[in-house]
Amino acid sequence: MPTVRDLRDRIRSLKNTQQITKAMKQVAAAKIRRASTAQHQAQPYATALSDMLRDLMAAVGSVDHPFLKPGTAGAPKGVILMTADKGLAGAFNSNVIRSGEQLARAQGPVVWYAVGNKARNAARRFADRETFAQSLSLGQKIDTARAVAAKVTDDFVAGTISEVVLVSSKLVSMTNQRPETRTLVPIVAPEREKATGPRAEVEFAPSPEAVLTRLLPKYLEFTIFSAMLETDAAFFAAQLLAMNNATENAGKLIDELTLQMNKARQAAITKEMLEIVGGAEAQTG
Repeated sequence: MPTVRDLRDRIRSLKNTQQITKAMKQVAAAKIRRASTAQHQAQPYATALSDMLRDLMAAVGSVDHPFLKPGTAGAPKGVILMTADKGLAGAFNSNVIRSGEQLARAQGPVVWYAVGNKARNAARRFADRETFAQSLSLGQKIDTARAVAAKVTDDFVAGTISEVVLVSSKLVSMTNQRPETRTLVPIVAPEREKATGPRAEVEFAPSPEAVLTRLLPKYLEFTIFSAMLETDAAFFAAQLLAMNNATENAGKLIDELTLQMNKARQAAITKEMLEIVGGAEAQTG
């Protein structure tokens, strides 16, 4: 049975831990606001880029671009595994890594493109049965997005990989983040919609084919960049929830240990009183 001193030391340790989790909770709450703002600011550009790409693909007859053609048959898939750089966010990173591993088991050999420190460590563990290609940090997002887009584009054009698949986190709500798997390349042309009314005529210069050829690499680059912003926001949301739960659990443990300490102290006091009374009776007898 632990002594009063042992219980007091454990309570002191838990209080120190609770102060740390409270501080991390406040930091995550402050950072998630900035991350959510950056994600919302990028959303209009992403929507406009998607709409323009869809209109261009529906307007042109055929474009000789690698992104619109099937990949090399028999080549492994290229998987961009995107996690956070840090932990202490519950199962946030492990859920994404597990989704990537399940995809690799179902699809066969893959080439990993790890974005984030946790993804880098996971890809190195997979290297005994899959191919590890590149690891980049989430720190400089736009530079990282350009580097990843350039790397996967070169490998896809060279025939090293047959597809480009992105496995990242989707921020459903502040309390719900789930892994999402998307095929980025090759890009499937949308079905032509039947005209339901008059539409404004859009002119592209020098030609829709030339604009689409320039737009497709930018689309891939910005899609990766947007996924990084969403990963940041989802990570801080998960960390906020994890630190809030840790703080509450530490409080419950402190209450339980305080009750045990009071019982142990009361038992020690009762034992001393009984010894005193017993000694006095022995002297009287």
